[in-house]
Parts: sequence; C-alpha cells; structure tokens
Amino acid sequence: MTHSHRTFENPPALPHDVVVQAVERALVDPVHEVEAAGALVGSALNDDDRAFIERCCIEVGTRAATGSQLLGLAGLCLGHTARRFGKLSQPAEALVEALALRAELDPSDVDGRALDGLDDIRSFLHRGRAGR
Repeated sequence: MTHSHRTFENPPALPHDVVVQAVERALVDPVHEVEAAGALVGSALNDDDRAFIERCCIEVGTRAATGSQLLGLAGLCLGHTARRFGKLSQPAEALVEALALRAELDPSDVDGRALDGLDDIRSFLHRGRAGR
C-alpha cells in the first residue's frame, strides 16, 4: 500500500498585469477560473497593494456569473485583505456583506467562503463595535 501525501502551498503574488489578465479570462470563460483563483489568493495573501487587491476582488464579485466559484473566493480574499491590512474600503466591505448574504440565501449561488470572509472582517475590522 502506498500513501500519497498532498501538500498545499499558498500561491505567490503575481505581477498585477498577470492577475488582471487571469481575472478577465475567467470572467469571459469559466474554464479559466482555477487560474484566476490562484491569482486572487496569491494577491490577497502576499501582495502589498491593498487597493489593487480590492479592485480585483470587486471586479470578480460584481461580474462573475451566479454559481461561479470565484464569487465566494472574492469574499474570502477580501477577508484575508482585512486581516492583513486592518482595513478595507467601504465598497469592498459592502461587497463581502452582499456576497455573504447571497451565500446564506443560496449556497449554489455563492459558496460559503464568502461567509468566512465576512467573519474575518468582523474579527479584524469591527472589534468592539456594537451590533456586529
């Protein structure tokens, strides 16, 4: 009997033009979603340009088709961004809230990763705020 051990490595941040191209390809043709997902995650975890990460995630979160794996991922990546930078723009935060609501209402529309992103925002941006 042989055992295979799977390892996971976080993707690296890619040059901005490569990320934008990957996202655009995926928004036109879902066959490219895996490539775009890696580009988004790499940016969210490793890129030092918060505004760029937010722009990419907002683009995905507002343009991806219903049921796209990229919708929940956009919310999750914005949660990672909130954790790393300690802040998000109001439009980015509003998008995560909207994606999380969609995930609660219909997980086949937006997957639960959007809820994880909202949890990160609540944990890292709203400590001590009443009602959150």
